[in-house]
Amino acid sequence: MTRASDWQGKVGDNWAREHARTDRSLEAVNAALLERAERVSPEAAAILDIGCGAGATSLALSARYPQARVRGVDLSSSLIEAAQRRNDVPTGLTFQQADASLWRGGAFRPELLVSRHGVMFFDDPVAAFANLHAAAADGAKLVFSCFRDRALNGWMSEIGTLLPPSPPMPATAPGPFAFADMAHVSCILRASGWRDARAEPFDFDYVAGEGADPVTDAVDFFTRIGPAASVIAAMEGPYRTALLDKLRALAERHCNGAQVTFKAAAWIWSARG
Repeated sequence: MTRASDWQGKVGDNWAREHARTDRSLEAVNAALLERAERVSPEAAAILDIGCGAGATSLALSARYPQARVRGVDLSSSLIEAAQRRNDVPTGLTFQQADASLWRGGAFRPELLVSRHGVMFFDDPVAAFANLHAAAADGAKLVFSCFRDRALNGWMSEIGTLLPPSPPMPATAPGPFAFADMAHVSCILRASGWRDARAEPFDFDYVAGEGADPVTDAVDFFTRIGPAASVIAAMEGPYRTALLDKLRALAERHCNGAQVTFKAAAWIWSARG
């Protein structure tokens, strides 16, 4: 389970260091998310990026809506610093370290709220989405992505078979797959004031490795991000070596020569205030 507060510590710090590779892994989702956002809200003067991470989606929104004010918010100060360091940040884009479940923008009332996989970690998702509804402009549009069932996401399910068993967690506990159940998410949005909620499935290739040696790149990535990272960090000696060997063999099976990719599945949700 990954709670929102975890992003204020080591989780956020690690994702800040690895933002180039995590952005790469979800690049296809970013493109689909922006396409849906433009479809439901072709014009917006104020846009909020929820859980903006190192700013990839915020930057893309600012490029897509050049006349808009775009604000990216994230719990992690490390991720916000990484976003602010990007030397191509447009003047209409700002980043703010804040808890989206409590955030209020004052005079900045977003007409479009977007999140790339940033909303599954709320401890109280109904309260968080209700707060965002209250902070948004009347009739605002909400568009976000989240993972579908873990069995449809090979980077999780296949690596999971290599790891020691872990205690079962509730299916809707805060974490990457908290919003996998479409009915659960629909109830959250309805209870928090959002209307006309609709989800579209989106299948994509999760890019885990590329470059001169994509297999080594993928193995290194999975030692830092994903289901194996914390397990590997706690291992020593032959147990660690054996798990790394299994990860390499798995990456080799998923290598097409130029990249290591895994089949992945997401929902793209939209709703209106």
